[in-house]
Formats: sequence, structure tokens, C-alpha cells
Amino acid sequence: VQLQASGGGLVQAGGSLRLSCAASGTVRSITTMAWYRQAPGKLRELVAAITGGDNTNYADSVKGRFTISRDNAKTTLWLQMNNLKPEDTAVYYCNAYIHDFLQHYWGQGTQVTVSS
Repeated sequence: VQLQASGGGLVQAGGSLRLSCAASGTVRSITTMAWYRQAPGKLRELVAAITGGDNTNYADSVKGRFTISRDNAKTTLWLQMNNLKPEDTAVYYCNAYIHDFLQHYWGQGTQVTVSS
């Protein structure tokens, strides 16, 4: 599976961004897709995930502000981010997990910077 993330940028606090992730390859085998982020000096953390049954889960810090979604073909993953805060500043990574292979796949990351 190959993942290509896009949509990052610089935005003021309170603004919105929409991240996209284009998936190719063995997409039909994907079990879960997710967005992670990593801020400078911090560990990579899960932001939001969506499973095959379209069940979603979010980090407490983004609940009510971020929405994860994907198309039925699992070729595109989105993250709608509203009411952004400076603490959301990080590199955001797209992730796909294939349970049959016990394998995670990562995109290259896209920078999100929120100014106060």
C-alpha cells in the first residue's frame, strides 16, 4: 500500500484545514485507516481512526473538532479539522493497517502549523 498525504499548511487559530490521503496498491485488504501526528520533541500520537465498519475513534484532544472519513473504495482518507488550536501544530501522517499481513503502512507526512 502506498499513501500520499496532502492538504497541510499554515492557518490561524480557529481556522480549518482538510487533509487528504490518497491510497494505492492493495487497498481492498486495508482493515483500518488513521491519522497520526507528531509535534517537535513529542512522540507520534493517534489523532483519529476509521475501521472497515466505518466505526471511528478520536483522541480526546480533537473530539468535536476533527472528523475522519473515507470513500468506500478505501482509496481516499480525509481529516476535516475545525477550530484549530496552536497545540494542533504537528506533522500529520496517514496510516493504513492490514490485519491479514499484521502490517502498518505510512504516508510521508504533511505539516500543519496553527498560529495564535
